[in-house]
Amino acid sequence: MRSPRQATPGRRVSLRRQLMAGILLPVLLFVGFNTVVLYRQMLRAADTAYDRTLLATAKAIGEQLEVEGRGQQARLSGKLSYAALEAFEADNRSRLFYRVTGFAGEMVAGFPDLHAWDGRMPDRGLYAALVNFYDDDYQGIPVRVAVLLQPVSGTERQGMATIQVAETLELRQTLARQILIDTLWRQAGLVLVIAAVVVVVVHRVTRPVRALSAELASRPENDLRPLDAGLAPREIAPLIEGTNLHMARLSELLEHQKRFVRDSSHQLRTPLAVLKTQVQSALRGDVEPRLALEEIAQTVQGATELANQMLALAKVEQLRSQADIPLSDWAPIVRAVALDLSALVADKSLDFELETQPALVRAHEWSLRELTRNLLHNAVRHSPPGGRLAIRLDWHGRQARLCISDAGPGISAAQRERLFQPFSTDATDSGAGSGLGLAICQGIVEALHGQIALENRVEQSRVTGLDAKVTLPLARQD
Repeated sequence: MRSPRQATPGRRVSLRRQLMAGILLPVLLFVGFNTVVLYRQMLRAADTAYDRTLLATAKAIGEQLEVEGRGQQARLSGKLSYAALEAFEADNRSRLFYRVTGFAGEMVAGFPDLHAWDGRMPDRGLYAALVNFYDDDYQGIPVRVAVLLQPVSGTERQGMATIQVAETLELRQTLARQILIDTLWRQAGLVLVIAAVVVVVVHRVTRPVRALSAELASRPENDLRPLDAGLAPREIAPLIEGTNLHMARLSELLEHQKRFVRDSSHQLRTPLAVLKTQVQSALRGDVEPRLALEEIAQTVQGATELANQMLALAKVEQLRSQADIPLSDWAPIVRAVALDLSALVADKSLDFELETQPALVRAHEWSLRELTRNLLHNAVRHSPPGGRLAIRLDWHGRQARLCISDAGPGISAAQRERLFQPFSTDATDSGAGSGLGLAICQGIVEALHGQIALENRVEQSRVTGLDAKVTLPLARQD
């Protein structure tokens, strides 16, 4: 089975190819369009140049025409030969044909199978003569024809002779093809130059990306140092910043996992060592069996509670990466937790008060239950027998507020400094737990974008108890 690194390269779109295609494709389209336009312009220029030769040929023929006869018997005549046209032929690749039509449309000279002109002169032409140019065919061969209306006068008669001169298109087509080939060579050279420039520029532009890729590939797996964006282009800076932010999150997650494994191994080692000692003592008969089993059961219960809290602390980290968090009503969860711990409350004969209002927050039920249970359990453990314990859940503005008030000794200045650190306990408190409860509470509150605080309640300059206050943002109801 191929790894993702091996399976995906064929599907990736190369940034270099995208840049080259995005630059060269419009250039190629423009060059193609420009070539067609330039070819047509040069073809028109060639027609204009060779049309002048046709006009000169027609005028030369017109100068050899004369009127013979008198009166109505006057006729147009001319002694013309094809040899007279050789002077106007550019080379042997083209041939000229002509036709002269008299005053009454009669054939005077030339090639009788050349189509007679039956059109009209343009209203405005390029030349100071009655001339028109058009495309036709002669014996199935495409030709370019110039027709000239030439006035011819005699002693008693004058009229308008029609002179047609046709030229085959070999020379024009050869010139057009040569122009096209020369143009294509120049355009191809231009495209090659642009392509070379694009390749060099794209290579230089993508060099920082390749350098970053090489740097990341050469790093060891646990190297999450931020990338240096000093020499990177501004366009790549957001990518580097996002990568650095992601690596910072990964570094924090890995550091948390390392700390969790380190602390867990240290904390679990103690109850396991105690349990081993108790079992060995029971096997040797140092203590009575029943007492040994009670001690072992107490140690196992403490280890179980520690393991459960450690799993809860690890689960809290999942809240930070979850996007789809459901809505939960905090009030029934608080009442359910209070009911679960009612035996502990009754065992200490506490004056218990509970007041809740509906508070809809965006959180998992297990996280709210774990938060409330840890705070309430701490309050019960630190409350003196017969003391007062009050729970109040209400809301103010867009904040849900939970306050658990006990009548315990409060917290000292030394405790406040390490209040929410994992495995932080008070050595003077014989009933202290694992020290994970407040760390779990803080993790849950931070993941839910709330705040937690433990404040001594002071009356007449004397600490009368501790208030555990938690605020969470109320969920928006669309």
